[in-house]
Amino acid sequence: MHMITVVKNGRLNPDVRLWTGISAVTVAALTLAEFLVQVFLVGARPALDDSVALEEFMARTANQTLFTILIDTFLMAALIVFLGGFRQIITHTRPDLQWVADLAFGSGLLFIGVTLVGDGMEGGTALDTMGLTLDASSLRALTVGHTLLFGSIGCTLTALIAAASGYVTLASGALPAWTGWVAYVVAGLNLLAVPTMFGGTSPDSFFAAGGAANAMLATFPWLVWVVCVGFVTIRDRRRFHELPPEVQAATGAAPLAVR
Repeated sequence: MHMITVVKNGRLNPDVRLWTGISAVTVAALTLAEFLVQVFLVGARPALDDSVALEEFMARTANQTLFTILIDTFLMAALIVFLGGFRQIITHTRPDLQWVADLAFGSGLLFIGVTLVGDGMEGGTALDTMGLTLDASSLRALTVGHTLLFGSIGCTLTALIAAASGYVTLASGALPAWTGWVAYVVAGLNLLAVPTMFGGTSPDSFFAAGGAANAMLATFPWLVWVVCVGFVTIRDRRRFHELPPEVQAATGAAPLAVR
């Protein structure tokens, strides 16, 4: 397996399928690391109306929260590579589907931007406890704000990414059809998670904004799709002569070029 591809003009280019897969596996690994830090080092947040407990929790978990945000920043960088690679795979096979692939790519970038804003707000709750007078009202406001960004707002954007990705996958044939159907399921589950924004903020409620329902209906299925596409692109065993004629003509490379 090579990380470079020889194209007909003699120059060496990155293998888009391989790097799409590598970035997807990186997203999965970083998500797992973030989950473990969140569960074992940060723990469950107290109720937002318990000012004393909230201040103590934020002060105690400040460094762990910042570490989680650091992981998430690298995760978002890997996701940019994944989205760019996925778009290239689709548009290389079916250039006429570029506008739909651009919907997935553009909404993906917006999702990343929204996530990083949420990370900044969550990081603000950590920094607000370091050498400053604690203010429970500001901690509560930042927490509620980033909960919506990570929750229903992110779910809406993820649904658009998944729906557009499912369509171009099935229409182009660039990836196995089952990955397209998985993407459609992911889109539907994310839409089901959007109403959790009306579920309140109780840490004990399954349907609370940004709660367990959001993780099970939105985050986990989305991660499953990314990992599936990643492994498919890495292990794609189609050879040059097995690709559609229009793809062979567009590629114009040796059999090694498609792997």
